[in-house]
Amino acid sequence: MSPSIRSTVLALVLGALLAPSAAQASPTQMSIMMDDDLLVYRDDSTAAKTLTQMKSLGVDTVRVTVLWKTVAEFAKFTKGDLAKLKGDKNRRAREVARRQNRRFKPANPGTYPTRNWDRYDNLVRAAADRGIRVYFNVTGPGPAWAHAKKPKGSKALQSSFKPRTREFKLFVTAVGKRFSGTYRDENGTRSALPRVNMWSLWNEPNQGGWLSPQWEKRDGQTVPASPALFRKLHQAGYQGLVAAGHRADNSIILLGETAPLGLDDKTGKSPMRPKQFLREVFCIQPDGTPYSGAAAEARDCGDLAKGPLQASGYAHHPYTKNLPPTQRDPHPDGLTMANISELGTLLDEMAAKTNAVPAGLQLFMTEYGFETNPPDPFSGVAPALQAKYNTIGEYLAWTNPRIASQAQFLLADVAPVRERQVNSKGYWFTYQSGLFYQRGQPKPAAYAYSFPFVATPLGVDPASGAPAFNLWGQMRFMANGAAEAAQIQWHPKDGSAGWLNVGDPVAIDHFGYFNATRVAPAAVPGDWRAAWIRPDGSIGSTSISADGT
Repeated sequence: MSPSIRSTVLALVLGALLAPSAAQASPTQMSIMMDDDLLVYRDDSTAAKTLTQMKSLGVDTVRVTVLWKTVAEFAKFTKGDLAKLKGDKNRRAREVARRQNRRFKPANPGTYPTRNWDRYDNLVRAAADRGIRVYFNVTGPGPAWAHAKKPKGSKALQSSFKPRTREFKLFVTAVGKRFSGTYRDENGTRSALPRVNMWSLWNEPNQGGWLSPQWEKRDGQTVPASPALFRKLHQAGYQGLVAAGHRADNSIILLGETAPLGLDDKTGKSPMRPKQFLREVFCIQPDGTPYSGAAAEARDCGDLAKGPLQASGYAHHPYTKNLPPTQRDPHPDGLTMANISELGTLLDEMAAKTNAVPAGLQLFMTEYGFETNPPDPFSGVAPALQAKYNTIGEYLAWTNPRIASQAQFLLADVAPVRERQVNSKGYWFTYQSGLFYQRGQPKPAAYAYSFPFVATPLGVDPASGAPAFNLWGQMRFMANGAAEAAQIQWHPKDGSAGWLNVGDPVAIDHFGYFNATRVAPAAVPGDWRAAWIRPDGSIGSTSISADGT
């Protein structure tokens, strides 16, 4: 990460935003990264190397999907499964399946096929060795036996249709027990597995691919179905975590994991916008009043009488797709990075109206990123624009005191679907939002992630006539607590002078953040950057320069 590369990658100007005061900004902000492809679905060596690379970039926490159907594979055999094992040649396999059915207890992690846990066991150990927190998103779709039978003609809903809440509770109990900090691995080292103390229950419940039906007909009316399903799943999953020794007062347990956008369609698979979804979760009408009578009954609102949805915070995925982080979705029920403060306001309204969720929940951004073109010729933004948008998203999150984390979805691009026609949309169906290309070459966003920096123009200094700027950044590449100060620097665009120190060094907080106001040394166009001051006083790595015109 050489200074020459950093200083030439991308100019970042955020003139539309005013610089926050220290009182307005988040005092701490966890850096989360997610890349299941590299961490979960490759081999242990790839996962370990990926964690090392993430650590070098400054990642505090990795979000990992614990997919129900993956862990439960071959844990239980249905009558249909056994029927497929007829005949003498399948006699042994049939007996093994029946023996597994007799021993299987869904709340007991030791009764699942041992190898199904290995990818998670080894990942948690490797992360602990590197000082990285693991955050488990326990989610469906689950195995076929854990879902209600889908209606005829609904192939698109086959895997996500009406999960059985009791079965989910038992599965979450098993996961929670295994990663309670006291459970001993049945193979490998046979030592106690590290404790996982950050959880969420289900992923993107307002998306039909994860939970369905989103809408269904009841008593002749089409009503939202996924909010009630999710409410029951969260309640059941939380009970499962409690049974395993995890609670909102000794672990971070997040509600939500909602997607940012949706559609007007009202079908079983059409995604629901997050604000509408949340109002329906808490049985509140668009006008702010509670549902009652038949409308409440159709939405299973009686579930709320069982008690509040317990949580330590709320998780959301504030993608803006290919739009800048400052440009909100035109529909008022969308929630992207541009209007993320409305999420906290809405949650507080739900808490005040229903007492069904704790007030003042912290907000956790747990997926975020921008796909790039190239490599995907059909979607995404230019790589330099990805770096800019990622950094502005970081800054917007930091300015909000309620946001406790910002996330990066993917370390590296996922390989295309090679079974599809080359360079077709199907070929590029996978995600290309990585900081690195699929073969490992860094994008500009890789450098911006390790040392984000934003220069915000504040106007002209009346005394000198030179422009004033707010300079914000984070030395994420440094270990938390390791950096002490940053030096703000400026140089004229015409090259008539080198980089000049502007003002005294700026103090850095525990997470590597700094924020300062400076006036340019001259009333001419120039660039800004921040530099790390080594213990010996010399200049180390520098941030991407920010245009100061």
